[in-house]
Amino acid sequence: MFDTNGDGKISRAELRTILNCLGSETSVFYNASTGGDNKDYLKEAFDIYDKDKDGNISESELHAVLWSLGEKCSVEDCRRMISSVDLDGDGCVNFEEFKRMMT
Repeated sequence: MFDTNGDGKISRAELRTILNCLGSETSVFYNASTGGDNKDYLKEAFDIYDKDKDGNISESELHAVLWSLGEKCSVEDCRRMISSVDLDGDGCVNFEEFKRMMT
């Protein structure tokens, strides 16, 4: 859904489109795309999913964001997505896990 050109990767332009759809100003992202720190745009993307700002993306937060993007997945689907990157086994994705997944 996010890989609009079908190359198997999410480019910076595709990520920018996703962030814009979610209401992000993405000013940090624009800096990153011109040579800034990639951690900044990853943090901005992470913060969009971390709705309650507790430092973790829960299955319900992931589900809400994916639904807002038109992705009709179940909470169980989100649970499986999270478990595939949840290194500490807490049932959520923290920023370090998110960063590792994205880079």
